[in-house]
Amino acid sequence: MIKVSVMYPNGNDVNFDVSYYKNSHLPMVIKALGNALKGIELDLGLAGRNPQETAPYVAIAHLKFESLTSFKESFGAHAKMFAEDVKNYSNVQGELQISELITF
Repeated sequence: MIKVSVMYPNGNDVNFDVSYYKNSHLPMVIKALGNALKGIELDLGLAGRNPQETAPYVAIAHLKFESLTSFKESFGAHAKMFAEDVKNYSNVQGELQISELITF
């Protein structure tokens, strides 16, 4: 199993519409990827105890797939649509990391 993490960097000038992302973008992704998507999780960054601290990422979406091939086949066909929607919820592009998922 693999995990594809889309990480949106945080910063002073970052805008990120969590409501749109949760209620419009992610449902669009889920529908488009269909059965190839085995699970999805959303992490929302929280500030630390110090008010001046911020999380390094405002949001991280974790998408799970059986294999790299499954990810490429399902995601590739919709990548342009996903990328074009970013302007509706953020002024930053997500950073992508593909990881082997090892559970204990």
